[in-house]
Amino acid sequence: MTDAAATGEDRPIKLLQGYLWHPKELEIDLADHLPGTLEPDVHVLWDAMPRPPFAFFDDGTLAATQQVYQFTVLTFAPDEETAGRLVPWLAETLQAALETTPEGVGWQVMEDLRPIG
Repeated sequence: MTDAAATGEDRPIKLLQGYLWHPKELEIDLADHLPGTLEPDVHVLWDAMPRPPFAFFDDGTLAATQQVYQFTVLTFAPDEETAGRLVPWLAETLQAALETTPEGVGWQVMEDLRPIG
């Protein structure tokens, strides 16, 4: 049992992680489509990357032609099991939000259930 679990304190736990991307010429504010927070205490974060972590996409598109964002969703919970109960609902909720983005926006998001820090 970790110290946080032993004391009943919540700790940051990553739920989902992945990438979002769109052509550089497409001016888009992802905040128009994605929530920054969801109840209960779920935080949706995306950060523009200075350069993509890969050279090209599966379809052959050069990654250098895209604005790529690191995408992370986290919550605060006493343990991974408690946090993990949010994943099915969260995946469905975020999928619906991502589907509102303009054509050309892509994403790859996976479950990544683990403590942060």
